[in-house]
Amino acid sequence: MMNHSLKSQCKASPGTVIQGKWHHHRYTIIKELGKGANGIVYLAQSLNGLVALKMSDNSMSITSEVNVLKSFAKVQGSTLGPCLLDVDDWEIRIGKISYYVMEYIEGPDLLTYINKKGPEWTNVFVLQLLSDLEQLHQNGWVFGDLKPENLIITGPPPSIRCIDVGGTTLQGRAIKEFTEFFDRGYWGLGSRKAEASYDLFSVAMIMLNTAYPNRFNKTTGGMSQLKSMIHQKKELKRIEDILIKALQGDYASASQMRLDMLHALNHVPKRPQVTTRKSTHQPVTVSRGKYSKQKKQGGMLETIIIASVICIFYIFYIYDHL
Repeated sequence: MMNHSLKSQCKASPGTVIQGKWHHHRYTIIKELGKGANGIVYLAQSLNGLVALKMSDNSMSITSEVNVLKSFAKVQGSTLGPCLLDVDDWEIRIGKISYYVMEYIEGPDLLTYINKKGPEWTNVFVLQLLSDLEQLHQNGWVFGDLKPENLIITGPPPSIRCIDVGGTTLQGRAIKEFTEFFDRGYWGLGSRKAEASYDLFSVAMIMLNTAYPNRFNKTTGGMSQLKSMIHQKKELKRIEDILIKALQGDYASASQMRLDMLHALNHVPKRPQVTTRKSTHQPVTVSRGKYSKQKKQGGMLETIIIASVICIFYIFYIYDHL
């Protein structure tokens, strides 16, 4: 365990120069971007431009997050998290502090963007997010601490990026970090086991958060309170069935939730599916063959819908900046 003196050294003031012990790269601290239980993230100037640098007195935490970013890098075309640029130690008089350097993703967070541009962007970004989560889950990870503050909008064209991988957890383990409002355990609607349905619960709560920017306090908790909050907002009632399935843990994958959203947004009636639900807290499983058939049937429709929606909003984006 690190001593308090070493931990205090993670607090770097603007102008501080961090030089790596092994790679000798130099980074000049500009300002603090955020802090959490496992470290502090800074905006820094490098030889090649602006970067985000995270340092911690917990070297194991740094190693874990670096492994997550390396895993993301193996997914071709992935926009799940920032690119990893450097990993090193910073030697100071009383010891050394581990840090890693990553791509600096610049832009407003999800709620800030939607507040400025309008609620019609919510579904566009959620569809993008579900695609990214499907890739993440396929590679054996769960994001864990999924919330609007960890979702940055970049562009043009506008696109969603995930930052702060500190809560990302291997599937099957206990979630490492969470924020109560987006945590199903807090609402009494499931465990904190790292599985796809945990992230999908958080996605549903993110959508509620866009309708309630100041969030709301837990009173009765459970589905009764969340259903009541959904019924009070017309933009949520349109996709009520999808939100409830996600909150109850009835989706086995992000791609299933995404396909349901595409159908709902295009008002396309779905073929009824016969399923047996053993528990409202367990995901409904779908066989590989059945899912492949559903995906093939919906593939062309999905491509047309999402392309049309994004093109329309991109036109609005260009018009706003003329």
